[in-house]
Amino acid sequence: MPTHDAMPLILREWAKLTPQRKKLFLAAVDEMVDDLRAHGPLRPSPRVKRVSGHPGVMEMTWAPDGRATFHFGQEEHPGDQHITWRRIVGHEILRNP
Repeated sequence: MPTHDAMPLILREWAKLTPQRKKLFLAAVDEMVDDLRAHGPLRPSPRVKRVSGHPGVMEMTWAPDGRATFHFGQEEHPGDQHITWRRIVGHEILRNP
């Protein structure tokens, strides 16, 4: 099972999301975790891709105007990805992922 942690900024951004937006994000995370758990490719939605110009930083699109950034870190359990969540906002996320 993938493990995760969060940087302080994303915790402040999370607190500002509406309950509906939180629900959308968590649904997208569940899909991504299922794919990581299966050790298969990530499905097309939620779209996950690298952030250009920021080595190691990934972006997940979880709503038409919802983006979250993260990076993979040191595995806490052998064979399980570790995700560090960085930001969760809209398109402006790409200015400072």
